[in-house]
Amino acid sequence: MKIASVNVDPQKGFTPLCPDELPVPGGDEIVPALLAQNALADFIVGSSDSHCDAALFRVEKDDEQFQPLDHPNTDCTFKMHCKPGTKGFELLDGLPAPTEYDFFVWKGVAPDLHPYGACYHDLAEKLSTGLIEYLRCNDVTTVIVGGLATDFCVATTARQLQNTGRFTVILHVDACRGIAPDGIDTQIQSLKQSGVVIAATIDDVKKALAA
Repeated sequence: MKIASVNVDPQKGFTPLCPDELPVPGGDEIVPALLAQNALADFIVGSSDSHCDAALFRVEKDDEQFQPLDHPNTDCTFKMHCKPGTKGFELLDGLPAPTEYDFFVWKGVAPDLHPYGACYHDLAEKLSTGLIEYLRCNDVTTVIVGGLATDFCVATTARQLQNTGRFTVILHVDACRGIAPDGIDTQIQSLKQSGVVIAATIDDVKKALAA
């Protein structure tokens, strides 16, 4: 068995540390759980949003957010978040620097791209980021997923990995935080039905690895 730990978008822009971006309640609390899952892995993978001022999704006010956009690769409006050079772009304190990961994905660099999962640059999931290929080339069999936010980028990443049919995918719930309780529950149930292993704690992750 070869194990990879995927840290999905654990950035300050998705936490209360940056309240003017896209703060996820408790998003700044996941570092210990992510480090615990990283310690179990042969390969550590990370991803982060990386958006520019010209991003098509950009709106200025809270009440302008989450409006649908008729664009193939930007489906909804958001306030500006995770812009390189800002605090919101930074990974949470205590995590490795991007250069210390074995593989790292920057998502949504182009103005017209706003992907959710870490495996593809486009919403149609045709343009690979190289993550799946990296895992396959290194004979990874099991992937532990955590990060932000549970009901968006984390769930999408776990689903993309599960859909390959090549990995045992474990969602480490303690290493995630989500936006809406109903959305979190819906996504977790959907992932479970697709075959993703749901592990509430690091002890549950260890049990899943030993099964």
